[in-house]
Amino acid sequence: MSFTISAPVMQAPAADRLEIRDRAVIEVDDRGVITAMEDAASGQGRSLAAASRDHHEVPAGHVLIPGLVDTHCHAPQWPQLGTRLDVPLEDWLFRYTFPLEARYADLDFARPVWADLVAGLLAHGTTTAVFYASQDRAATTALAEAVASGGQRAWVGRVAMDHPEGTPPYYRDASAEDGIQQSARSISEIRAVDAGRGRVAPIVTPRFTPACTDELLRGLGALAAAEDVLVQTHCSESNWAHQYNLDRYGMTDATALDGFGLLRPGTVLAHANHVTDADADLLVQRGSGIAHCPLSNAYFSNAVLPVRRLVGKGVRMGLGTDVSGGASPSLLHNAHDAVTVSRMLEDGVDPTRTAGPDRGVPGTRIDTTFAFWLATKGGADLLGAPIGLLEPGRRFDAVLVDTASRRGSLRTWPGIDTPERVFEKVVRLAAPADITDVWVDGRRVAGSGAGEGAGEGAGEGAGPA
Repeated sequence: MSFTISAPVMQAPAADRLEIRDRAVIEVDDRGVITAMEDAASGQGRSLAAASRDHHEVPAGHVLIPGLVDTHCHAPQWPQLGTRLDVPLEDWLFRYTFPLEARYADLDFARPVWADLVAGLLAHGTTTAVFYASQDRAATTALAEAVASGGQRAWVGRVAMDHPEGTPPYYRDASAEDGIQQSARSISEIRAVDAGRGRVAPIVTPRFTPACTDELLRGLGALAAAEDVLVQTHCSESNWAHQYNLDRYGMTDATALDGFGLLRPGTVLAHANHVTDADADLLVQRGSGIAHCPLSNAYFSNAVLPVRRLVGKGVRMGLGTDVSGGASPSLLHNAHDAVTVSRMLEDGVDPTRTAGPDRGVPGTRIDTTFAFWLATKGGADLLGAPIGLLEPGRRFDAVLVDTASRRGSLRTWPGIDTPERVFEKVVRLAAPADITDVWVDGRRVAGSGAGEGAGEGAGEGAGPA
């Protein structure tokens, strides 16, 4: 059912541009597509509201932001969120993570976790997620079912991994051929779950080169091309991962992945902290991009991603939580962390070095607008999806934040806080206690109800396809 909603709007159409509207009237059709957006005080805005058969005015103190896009999230790691961050990446996988992920072959264990994950992320305003699922195909299908049931938008990938040295014997594909076949069947099963609604899509997912044989990587590249689906994998995450590829292939991770046909338009490379300038140029040529995971990178990547420089070169980039390598499921929290680590990169962290270029990297800081753009339109552009911004032609994926409730840490002060300051506080402080409504494709899917009624019972949309 179509509706209109009137609310203040805060969003970032570009990395360096914050757009704030005092109050806009947004018209959403029965497919979940924004068909009009006008300033509420204008004649067009008043006419749009008056003509609507289902109009909603959000209460004072609320602001509407685009739905958040998490471009890198390990769904099976949800139960260990906030823990197990005490060892290097290569040890962390074998000691903690692979044993946990192997448990998802038990669907009685998997299904409650998946349901809790989807609900938890929606409560944080994450309307879209790019999920690594399990190596188990049935568990991956069950995750797609949980996403569809919860109303979230997502790309869901069965994790392919077969290398006898890079995976444990209890958690790997039987062979490269088996991994390719299981991934192909998973694509079909996820498409059947979505049944043409377009909100849940498959994504080819080689875990990373240390976990995959050349035969598997080559086959998955061919599969992605044949099925015309996106690809996700890890790339040059840490000192160890970056050096691994130099030793195995005599070339960087990105170059090796390209040779296997895995750098395609919309390919999501998680982390990529150690990519070279030549790698960045290659990503631009292929239309691939990076999921920046600032909090996780602080634990596992041995470096700070030079976000401003890479985006300036034309590299597509979104933001990722990397649950559970990142200890927070909130993309807003991670946006704040993206600003923080960029400041550390610019200023440097070793006080024994002389301040300036010897200690840091000048000109690398980003601000809250840039980070919020990564979490919304930047991620949407990487995925090639019509989301991440509230404007005609895009999907109505949106989050309503109550800046006046004082239920959480978010506080605003009349006479002190300008709209720009309120935006900064939303990015840095908003949490589920402050989020009253979440919509995906015009359907209200989470929240306590300040915008209740808007989008209730809305029709199916055309999501990520």
